[in-house]
Amino acid sequence: MRSQRTEGTLLERGPDQSNEQPPSRERWRPLSRTHKILFAVNLVAYATIIVAVFSTSRLVALDWEVFNWRPYEHWPALWNFLNYYVIAGQRGPVAIVVSGWLSWRCWRTRSWRPLLVLGVALVLLNMSVGAVKIGTGRLGPHYAHVYGSNEIFLGGDIFPSGHTANAVVTWGVLAYLATRWRRTGAVLAGWTAITVGATTVYLGTHWVTDVLAGWCAGALVLLILPLFEPIITSADERMRGYWTTGIAPWLRERFGGRGPFRGRRDELDELDLFPTHSDQIRKPVPVARDHRELASRNSRSIPIVY
Repeated sequence: MRSQRTEGTLLERGPDQSNEQPPSRERWRPLSRTHKILFAVNLVAYATIIVAVFSTSRLVALDWEVFNWRPYEHWPALWNFLNYYVIAGQRGPVAIVVSGWLSWRCWRTRSWRPLLVLGVALVLLNMSVGAVKIGTGRLGPHYAHVYGSNEIFLGGDIFPSGHTANAVVTWGVLAYLATRWRRTGAVLAGWTAITVGATTVYLGTHWVTDVLAGWCAGALVLLILPLFEPIITSADERMRGYWTTGIAPWLRERFGGRGPFRGRRDELDELDLFPTHSDQIRKPVPVARDHRELASRNSRSIPIVY
């Protein structure tokens, strides 16, 4: 039987809140079993390709066979188009285009998360792919010295294919952030990654094993990206807080209702960044009438009511 003191203590404490999470921080689910299997399969495939290149296996012989076949000589009409199309895998131009799109998404969602996801993905890509490129030092097909060799440790930076890995990661991030057309975005991202990798082989700028390793490297970055969601969420909260407490008051003081924010008061009020105060409401200034216009109207036979 509970005493009055115990009941009073329970009333003061209220319901048990030990298992509740802070409302501002989303608790991310652990990786599913399928996700872990996909990551393990890609990691094993990536390691297998690296070992095959180092051991000058049958895959290296395939590299030389495809290069000697010279696909660009069999379909020369595609050269100009594919030479421009491969830009879809270059990091600089693609990052600019995708950043513009994600900036618009940041404005629509009132969050920095889209750009933060892209930034984290590119950092992971540069660190992982760059380390393997420097460690292998493989030369490209047009700079190969000895027929049948793996061309590693010669100061090159061709393995794995940066074009292919970047296409997988950059366009895959758009599918990762999609809310409505995620499946369609994943198909388009996969198609872009496959065709960009095949284009580099057609142009003779990469070996086949470079492209295979690039696909695996890019897929690993996308598969490991959910593990960084807590960091992205924390950074998003800090940046939004800094915007609200630091940048927004400065913009309100600097511009007020003028300049680029003129005529957008309702939209800015929804953001709660530029609240409208009674002392900030501007009343229309009466415009003085032209005395010549008044004189012309007074001379009329029909009175005019102002």
